[in-house]
Amino acid sequence: MKDDFDWRQFTIKIPISASPDEVFHSWTSQENLEKWFLRLAEFTCADGTRRKKEAQIQVGDTYKWFWHGYPDSVVEHGKIKENNEKDFLKFTFGEAGVVSVKVNPHEQGSMIELKQEKIPHFDTTEISYHVECKSGWTFYLANLKSILQGGIDLRNRDMSLNLD
Repeated sequence: MKDDFDWRQFTIKIPISASPDEVFHSWTSQENLEKWFLRLAEFTCADGTRRKKEAQIQVGDTYKWFWHGYPDSVVEHGKIKENNEKDFLKFTFGEAGVVSVKVNPHEQGSMIELKQEKIPHFDTTEISYHVECKSGWTFYLANLKSILQGGIDLRNRDMSLNLD
């Protein structure tokens, strides 16, 4: 039997009871990303200056991301490739490929669609880039939903648990 599973990409969709504008803007500044996703989300403008925490990210910005529950040695670097400032964002995700986020109106709120593609396909990346990234994005999208719908922040902030 031929294995035709495509390890080079995956898509996750989740409905959120919040406006498309609110959902999209949760992705577009350091200040907003740190509310639901990251411990620290530093962005650097194309001219080399640090973008202000509340400023909207722009195409050409590079980033350095750190997570709660992990030491500073766990860091992701990437670059903003597209941002239409309304409902679509695309960025490189370290060596794990390219991530795009699309937000559409849906019933009582929004449907967010995250796609990670161009994932390098080697035996070692099937688990670390496909499975682990998909699990991670699923958790963080659920956390975004929880926070925007008036819930709690589900992230681990206890560094003593050593999740690395």
